[in-house]
Amino acid sequence: MKIIVISDTHIPKKGPKLPSRLMKELEAAKLIIHAGDWSSMEVYDMLQQYAPVKGVYGNIENEEILDKFSSKELLIINGFRIGIVHGHGEKKTTERRAFDAFLDDDVDAIIFGHSHIPLLRYFKKVLLLNPGSPTDKRTQPYYSFVTLRIDDEINAEFTFF
Repeated sequence: MKIIVISDTHIPKKGPKLPSRLMKELEAAKLIIHAGDWSSMEVYDMLQQYAPVKGVYGNIENEEILDKFSSKELLIINGFRIGIVHGHGEKKTTERRAFDAFLDDDVDAIIFGHSHIPLLRYFKKVLLLNPGSPTDKRTQPYYSFVTLRIDDEINAEFTFF
């Protein structure tokens, strides 16, 4: 199953639409996961034209997004438990806040955003994944998103552009 994972799109502030490099990959997606900071429902509307969309709200959302999404989501995909959270808050690092959000949920992976810093690593046998941002790279050298394939195992591949 091909899943496209994004976060921190900040549309329309960081541009009027999703980048063409991302849209090309969305064409073959079976699921799209957004880890918050959509900024507008336009992003959701764009994404759902390609595949079903799951996600959470971030820390800069309008009421429409807050009404549509929760702060935390747990998906079960091919037997793997995948947590989604934006990762904003106070104290600790974004990564630690994301991990702590699922302490009681026995997850295999946690997808989060907020920092705009691409990350893929294991911590205490949990895969931590931050796709970065396809529209707002901040201090990073490239925009990014992740292609996640979940079958008998979880495989994650970054696209940097």
